[in-house]
Amino acid sequence: MRIALASDHAGFQLKEEIRSLLEGQGDHDLTDHGTYTEQSTDYFDWGLKAAQSVREGKADRGILFCGSGIGMSIIANKVKGIRCALCHDHLTAVLSRRHNNANMLALGSRIIGVDVAKEITMAWLCEQFEAGRHAARVDKINVYDGEPAGGFIRNNEEKGRTVVIDHPLVLHKLGLMRNKETSSKDFRDLVQEVAGLMVYETTRHLQLEEAVIETPLEKTSVSSLSGKKMAIVPVLRAGLGMVEGILKLIPNAKVGHIGLYRDPETLKPIDYYCKLPNDISERDIFVVDPMLATGGSAAAAVSHIKSLGGKRISLVSLLAAPEGIKMFHEEHGDVDIYTAAIDRCLNSHGYILPGLGDAGDRLFGTK
Repeated sequence: MRIALASDHAGFQLKEEIRSLLEGQGDHDLTDHGTYTEQSTDYFDWGLKAAQSVREGKADRGILFCGSGIGMSIIANKVKGIRCALCHDHLTAVLSRRHNNANMLALGSRIIGVDVAKEITMAWLCEQFEAGRHAARVDKINVYDGEPAGGFIRNNEEKGRTVVIDHPLVLHKLGLMRNKETSSKDFRDLVQEVAGLMVYETTRHLQLEEAVIETPLEKTSVSSLSGKKMAIVPVLRAGLGMVEGILKLIPNAKVGHIGLYRDPETLKPIDYYCKLPNDISERDIFVVDPMLATGGSAAAAVSHIKSLGGKRISLVSLLAAPEGIKMFHEEHGDVDIYTAAIDRCLNSHGYILPGLGDAGDRLFGTK
């Protein structure tokens, strides 16, 4: 996980303790935004930098430190898209993630001890958002901040965003998919349903034009899509499971196919097939792959499309890992990622944790 750290002079020592703790785990990418000494300084300067880093998608979460934690939490929450929680014990840390989906944590070095701060930090990093009724509440904050009604845009750029579509229906069905007892038939149905639900957000950028029609009562102006050329490009084989759900809402979209598999030793993508519509350069393209794990296959697929003239490209995944998001955006900083959830991390075999297993095997009943 990419974590932004920042403190003022009062929080400097506690920041150093937590940084040492996280470095010892070996599975976090830390960025220290300062301050770097105990010389008196203003929390505003350092907290703002860390909050902007999370806002811009350069970090997945952030942890802030000052004397009470109050100043840091106030400045962080001035940044759109930031939900910074001031926590003082294990329970508030857990609830801030479970109920509020907090993406930043503030700690007061003069309020809590080092051991408590470490316990809070680990609980906060490990806890997952519970969604359900809480998603609708958090979503009101998103809307107030000018974010999409179903998700959180991870940066301010026109492109290269990561949008989490955490609508309650999406998260409910995603939870059913995660269950290892779910049958292949039910899993296939759920993949199609979630892909269809995600269409509402992934197509939000499409342009509209006015047209005049007659209702049974009178003439009126209505909106219609301006330029109706779209293409769905599944990454074989797991991406096939998402296509039908999208086609139900975009029935005129053309479908291309890109065949890639991941070498089990190197985890690098190996391509074996590519067939795209001839007019791919004129289409809005949705590359679909249920799992954005290492990011290699998705990045290779987008590279194929770009080499054949594709320009307006989005990646749609059911689940994403922080490592995959980082890798993908390093190669394709101009392509938006849409996902239903960002999970904790990858394991040593490149599988997403907690994840849902191998999407292809679960779709088609193979091992």
